[in-house]
Amino acid sequence: MKSYQKLRTVVPQPATCGVEEEGAASTPTSHGKLTPWWVGSGLLVAAVLLSTVTVWVLRQVSGGWLGPTPPPKCLLVPESHRFDCYPERTVVVTQELCESRGCCFIESPSLVGDKQGVPWCFYPPDFPSYTLESLNQTALGMVGLLVRREKAYYPQDIEILRLDVEFETDTRLHIKITDAANPRYEVPLEVPRATKRAENPIYSLDFSWDPFGVLLRRRATGTVLLNTTVAPLLFADQFLQISTSLPSRFLYGLGEHRSTLLHSLDWTTLTLWARDVSPTESFNLYGAHPFYLLMEEGGDAHGVFLLNSNAMEVALQPAPGLTWRTIGGVLDFYIFLGPDPNMVIQQYQQVIGFPAMPPLWALGFHLCRWGYGSSNETWQTVRAMRNYQIPQDAQWNDIDYMDGYRDFTFDPQKFASLPSLVEDLHKHGQHYVMILDPGISSTNPNGSYWPFDEAFRRGLFLNTTQGRPLIGQVWPGFTAFADFSNPDTHQWWLENLQRFYAHVPFDGLWIDMNEPSNFMDGSQDGCPPGELDRPPYTPAVLGDSLSAKTVCASAKQKTSVHYNLHNLYGLMEAKATASALIQIRGKRPFIISRSTFPSQGRYSGHWLGDNRSQWKDMYYSIPGLLSFSLFGIPLVGADICGFSGSTSEELCTRWMQLGAFYPFARNHNTQNEKAQDPTVFSPAARTAMKDVLLTRYSLLPFLYTLFHHAHLQGDTVARPLFFEFPQDVATLGLDRQFLWGRSLLVTPVLEPGVESVTGYIPRGVWYDFYTGSSVNSSGEMMKMSAPLEHLNLHVREGAILPTQKPGTTSEATRGNPLRLLVALSQSATAWGDLFWDDGESLNTFERGSYSYLVFNVTQNIFTSTVLHVSTEATEVTIDTLSIFGVREQPSKVLLNGQEKPFSYLNNQVLIVSDLGLSLSQGFSLQWL
Repeated sequence: MKSYQKLRTVVPQPATCGVEEEGAASTPTSHGKLTPWWVGSGLLVAAVLLSTVTVWVLRQVSGGWLGPTPPPKCLLVPESHRFDCYPERTVVVTQELCESRGCCFIESPSLVGDKQGVPWCFYPPDFPSYTLESLNQTALGMVGLLVRREKAYYPQDIEILRLDVEFETDTRLHIKITDAANPRYEVPLEVPRATKRAENPIYSLDFSWDPFGVLLRRRATGTVLLNTTVAPLLFADQFLQISTSLPSRFLYGLGEHRSTLLHSLDWTTLTLWARDVSPTESFNLYGAHPFYLLMEEGGDAHGVFLLNSNAMEVALQPAPGLTWRTIGGVLDFYIFLGPDPNMVIQQYQQVIGFPAMPPLWALGFHLCRWGYGSSNETWQTVRAMRNYQIPQDAQWNDIDYMDGYRDFTFDPQKFASLPSLVEDLHKHGQHYVMILDPGISSTNPNGSYWPFDEAFRRGLFLNTTQGRPLIGQVWPGFTAFADFSNPDTHQWWLENLQRFYAHVPFDGLWIDMNEPSNFMDGSQDGCPPGELDRPPYTPAVLGDSLSAKTVCASAKQKTSVHYNLHNLYGLMEAKATASALIQIRGKRPFIISRSTFPSQGRYSGHWLGDNRSQWKDMYYSIPGLLSFSLFGIPLVGADICGFSGSTSEELCTRWMQLGAFYPFARNHNTQNEKAQDPTVFSPAARTAMKDVLLTRYSLLPFLYTLFHHAHLQGDTVARPLFFEFPQDVATLGLDRQFLWGRSLLVTPVLEPGVESVTGYIPRGVWYDFYTGSSVNSSGEMMKMSAPLEHLNLHVREGAILPTQKPGTTSEATRGNPLRLLVALSQSATAWGDLFWDDGESLNTFERGSYSYLVFNVTQNIFTSTVLHVSTEATEVTIDTLSIFGVREQPSKVLLNGQEKPFSYLNNQVLIVSDLGLSLSQGFSLQWL
């Protein structure tokens, strides 16, 4: 093999210059030799020499116990750049096994500290890979053929691959590698199709021909974003692997996992295979999101999405480098060039779809527990919340409302008053949500349980390889599993929900256990032998088997086998559920799902699963919700106060303060633990919880507007600090604080027994949300007072937040007067906006049934400009302007030219009250 790679630089041609037709050979615009990646700089050469000398010395000292000296080509590869040739976890890798694959074997003398995870078996620089045999221009990019001349070590190696490259937009590149001769499974996800080639891309693309590799650069900086020549490409029927170098160590995404927001690249493997397990570090959890965001030096950002739904793992290493390993489908990559992190996430959602606009009530406070025991006890909790005037928009029930844990039933004794409870909720402007599981009880007498009988009659269940319904076990006992890849199942699901709605007119649905979860491994009969249930390679999944606590991978579904569709199960159920809710209620659907996949935000929100009542669980909820912001699922939160275990008053108070700023805010706990709703605590704790919920409700206009921007263009709602301060390296690892939008900073207390909190305040002026007092930061950690009743909130200079006098429901709050909170910048300017509609109707923006206002301050003049208006805006008034950062006391204030009373506080806050202005009318207010 070559010790260098031949390059072909591909600069996407402007459409006006014309492009060669498919089949015409392309002409390289430049040639060159690429020095081998493993000796790319003088420092790296020094490191390699030091590593080589170290190995030699160790061998002499050890008397040769490390075995024979490896070939020189192996010693050339520094430890951080060793790409694993034998990733099987259940095998003790010997030199013989390693060398049988044609790889280098160097046994590390120590597996502690930064040595832990260094592969002993790794690819030599000349390991055989594919060769790029041809490359031809197409209307949108190019098409090529890749040929492997030497077999790799996994069965059913595919010798000839097709390479498709499309320059879809100036900031989006699409690269797809698949079998050139035979069709393969591809994810049935609707993605946009480019119609013309990008004219001015901000990226350039090079190819290495032999061995094949992709080198992607950012044109403005020359930064290499992808370099897949660092390790060989493998493409067998059930093992696909491609590696790349990374331009920095600042990598985020790749869910769903419990971890810090910023991933460690110190030999970390992240597995993507939907699994029911309480959130635990290093485990594959409920959803699969093969997307990462990477921050480059200087503040630029890019993202990479692998559109693949098979079991997968992503190996990270300190080179820095990354390896994608999947066991099916194709390699279908989208690369998003940003260049800032907000734009990367917008561009990602342009492919997977923007999130649905939630109903306003979805943004209120939700209350649930498993173990209310009866509808009357549930009702008592609702009444207690009302008695203390604690805000609540939705009451939920877990599986104990069901009759024998069977879907579409309710217990005729313990929950006999459930219809009356729901009616009472509706009378008070509140809503009802209940849980549903995809496992359908299969043991009822024939004709006694319509959901099973009808699905069986129509053939709507996952089937075994013998064509019979696969039977597992979930809460009701033996169950069959609905096949949501079948459109007929969507109709059956709708009919079941319609029948239940006639008795209990629910408002939203909570779809759980949809990985799908199974209390058995596979089925009651196990799983059959074969390559689907026992593939040649199994990624590092919890349980070491694809069927661990789920159904057999060989199960048959309408669209494909479960091997391919497993990670899509929750998405497909959410899609069916959203469609059903729209048909039943005629309003925006509200759905919270446990299992998720890219594009899920179009149909549902997500909660972070069965957490514990522990302080560390409260902390981990922040990187969890921020990661789902990256994944295009902004309606996300964790179980406030913890699901399992017993909370404490201090923990629950602090968690209610944090949870009041989850985009989706629900307090939920398990059975057989003491209640943890706000009414059961001491007056002091109860008041603190009530106060922070009232603060949330006052901010509903602001939060609702953020969701409008998420729905419209893919903005994040809960946002990492580095999104707004990408050039501030101090923000890149922060995950104990977050922003709402660009301008509201939340700094919660995350540890017990303290009355202060230390948080990072980015450069600029920030105002205390409650008082308007300012702090001018140079970008520094600050210690802030945080007694038990206080959550630190700061407003960024230059922002205008629409707030509202809070009520105890979102419906009650909607009718109250607005207060506009203005945070002047150091140049005395500010900007903000407000989206307003009826809060529940479908497609209000698309139909024009909304109001949109822009607020602006310049030269001591506040202006409200109505850009679009609907009748709802005429029913609301703007009552107060609070302007932070007015440096000198005004002599007078003019509203539309007329003098108006005002107050001016010592901390430079100007307040103008009793405005009585209709939201539908623009106005100006000037202070002199």
